[in-house]
Amino acid sequence: MVEIQLDGQKVEVLAGSTVMHAAEKVGTYIPHFCYHKKLSIAANCRMCLVDVEKAPKPMPACATPVTQGMIIHTKNDKAIKAQKGVMEFLLINHPLDCPICDQGGECQLQDLAVGYGGSGSRYEEEKRVVFHKDVGPLISMEEMSRCIHCTRCVRFGQEVAGVMELGMSHRGEHAEIETFVGMSVDSELSGNMIDICPVGALTSKPFRYSARTWELSRRKSISPHDSTGANLVVQVKNNKVMRVLPLENEEVNECWLSDRDRFSYESLNTNERLSSPMIKQGGRWETVDWQTALEYVANGLKLIKADHGAGSIGTLASPHSTVEELYLAGALMRGLGSDNIDYRLRNAEFAAAESVRWLGTSIASLSDLQRVLVVGSNLRKDHPLFAQRIRQAARKGCAVNALVSDRELAAADAWALPLAGALLAEPADWLGSLAGIAAAVAASTGAALPSGVQATAISEVAQAIAGSLLSGERKAILLGNAAAHHAQASSLLALANWIAAQTGASVGYLTEAANTVGAQLAGAQPQATGLNAGQMLDGQLKAVFLLNNEPEFDSAAGAQAAASLSKTQMVVTLSPFKANMAFSDVLLPIAPFTETPGTFVNAEGRIQSFHAVVKPLGETRPAWKVLRVLGNMLGLPGFDFESSADVLAQVFGAPVPAQSQVPADKLGNATQTQVLMSGERAGRPAVAAIYQLDGLVRRAPALQLTADARQAAAREVQEASA
Repeated sequence: MVEIQLDGQKVEVLAGSTVMHAAEKVGTYIPHFCYHKKLSIAANCRMCLVDVEKAPKPMPACATPVTQGMIIHTKNDKAIKAQKGVMEFLLINHPLDCPICDQGGECQLQDLAVGYGGSGSRYEEEKRVVFHKDVGPLISMEEMSRCIHCTRCVRFGQEVAGVMELGMSHRGEHAEIETFVGMSVDSELSGNMIDICPVGALTSKPFRYSARTWELSRRKSISPHDSTGANLVVQVKNNKVMRVLPLENEEVNECWLSDRDRFSYESLNTNERLSSPMIKQGGRWETVDWQTALEYVANGLKLIKADHGAGSIGTLASPHSTVEELYLAGALMRGLGSDNIDYRLRNAEFAAAESVRWLGTSIASLSDLQRVLVVGSNLRKDHPLFAQRIRQAARKGCAVNALVSDRELAAADAWALPLAGALLAEPADWLGSLAGIAAAVAASTGAALPSGVQATAISEVAQAIAGSLLSGERKAILLGNAAAHHAQASSLLALANWIAAQTGASVGYLTEAANTVGAQLAGAQPQATGLNAGQMLDGQLKAVFLLNNEPEFDSAAGAQAAASLSKTQMVVTLSPFKANMAFSDVLLPIAPFTETPGTFVNAEGRIQSFHAVVKPLGETRPAWKVLRVLGNMLGLPGFDFESSADVLAQVFGAPVPAQSQVPADKLGNATQTQVLMSGERAGRPAVAAIYQLDGLVRRAPALQLTADARQAAAREVQEASA
């Protein structure tokens, strides 16, 4: 530790810390622009100049390391004069149009100019003009004359997103931040550049000119998309979601958001929203009231149960639904006498899980791993914030290895991080390839291979990956969406567990959706003899509930799902959107995550509850209330809940705090002992593209204009014609 004196106060900080770090420790604010706690030091704005005794001139606090006995003044005349001088330079070319700037009210430059800016300018020449750039549908660079060249956006791309999409060209007053010639900003984390820009140079294109920051109410929520469970600040005006920003949580999403989390709110305000219950009569859709719709459903269920038995009724539930919704959907089925409920819509294998399949470690620990093996995941697109964590680990020396197909690793920079070893194989060959790694581990340790695994020729890459996992300390084997949806998923898990046991690694699933773990805890899959999602989509049912999903896009059956469901006697869709209209008989408008309270359990088993941030649109109702009322109308026991918190307490056996961890006895380890090397040859697993994951992102206009969305659409067309 080093002891220094800061504004007359003694401070102890770690050796190697900067003056800025010392100031943060004691709560002293030093004005700055280019400094950001998550980025490298640039020291190019000079706003953080402070007076260090015995130094010949003011020193930048962000780049000056502390030394024993250093005496620093951040607010004396010398420091203030230096800071005001820097502010005068920054304002020389800055346009004085704050009243029309989209950053007005939350602009760092605007705020600091109040305290450090002069009442007039000595600069009388014309201000420089920088022409706007079109860099895609998400970020607006219309006002680049406001840029102060702090390079936060450039460093973010290099260090956090892993892709240098912006850079500075030219020098002096001709310097500009721009993309490489003719290119757009396509990173799946690009929206964070908007947050860290301290002026109005980079702003949100979808939000542009729609509201002033002081007009917005700020409400906390949780992302309903991937399994990170990113914490959100949802900004609302006139009962309408206007913008989504990150809520800092170091244990989950730090201060970042993926573009999927940030811009999907646009779908909430589209014409595709379903605002009233609808029933199909004579091939035409009629709007009805809730009582009529629910009576139609209840009477239909009674008739079908009487004619065909309870086993002819089932529910396909989305893992993007809340714990409360999934539990009540299961309770409704089991109350009717059916065990047909499943959230595993994209799975090809439906083996009974021995315990909850989760990440197997904490999200925060991903940043400090020393060895990683990722199996069957397009890491960067499937889990952008997990990829960002592992990218930080790689920057600290972590050896990242992958077992993927050419689709998951189509280019050398596909993951935007260095790979120590990449074993490329078609999905049908993943089990054999993983067995090769296991054989290399066995050869090094002398352990016997697990039952069912035959010794195979060991490739150089497999040997290198095995050697990597056998070295180092903090290690993890992570199974991705494609591995989870694989026809040999259980065997892949069993083999991964064996390798982990021999190498001292943790093993777990990255998990696909916001509530994949919660769906398992809520019992949203067959517990005994019920049909799985694949069987239900084969047309084996007479009545089907579709909770918050569109089987054509959200299941492994794809287009075939529509043909199968068209033959079903009654299909009830519970959705915020006008979905599944071709084969549904009833549409019930349920609230999206912004209009209902609920709970998601993320990949690490963190229970995160949230409240509605706006009132439901039209006649929309929270799905948990719809299911509760339907249970009451059918006379089923156990449907007397007064709030969503009561439902959650029923799931976990006790009231649950808004931010807590699933008890260890409920999570356990995703163990599997048997490895089956033979059997039917596996096809390509069903994995959603980054902006096709769920109904919200599919209907977000700006996201569907991105390069990722266009490439996914082109690939679908190519595969359909093949």
